[in-house]
Amino acid sequence: MVSSKAATPEAYLDELPPDRRELASRLRDIVNGNLPEGYVERMNWGMISWELPLQRYPDTYNGQPLVYAALAAQKSHTALYLNCVYASEERTQRLKKSWSDAGKKLDMGKSCLRFKRADQVAEEVLADTIRSIPVETFIAEYEATRAK
Repeated sequence: MVSSKAATPEAYLDELPPDRRELASRLRDIVNGNLPEGYVERMNWGMISWELPLQRYPDTYNGQPLVYAALAAQKSHTALYLNCVYASEERTQRLKKSWSDAGKKLDMGKSCLRFKRADQVAEEVLADTIRSIPVETFIAEYEATRAK
């Protein structure tokens, strides 16, 4: 995995070649435009990360903020990590169906959507997914996984 030492999301994007910057910037705009209240954008793990600040929820297994979503320009694709989807099998299946219904082919790992071009993004599906999980729901799902 490619990791950046950029201090800000803007600096991260500035490091990218123009074609990759365009796609990463578009994905970032979709996330930022639909991010529920309470999450913050920052650099973490060498990528752009949208997180639940430790001031809001400090009881994490590793002492790091809970990552809602993250964005990384890898060597062969741009990856959008949706931990908010990975936490729910029902939500994962809904995303897959909605993506297909939008007429787009989804390249997805466990929590990662991979894109090589902007025309692969089902923007409305992505926007709906990002805005659908408020902080309280994300915390409850995290706590349910830790109780197991």
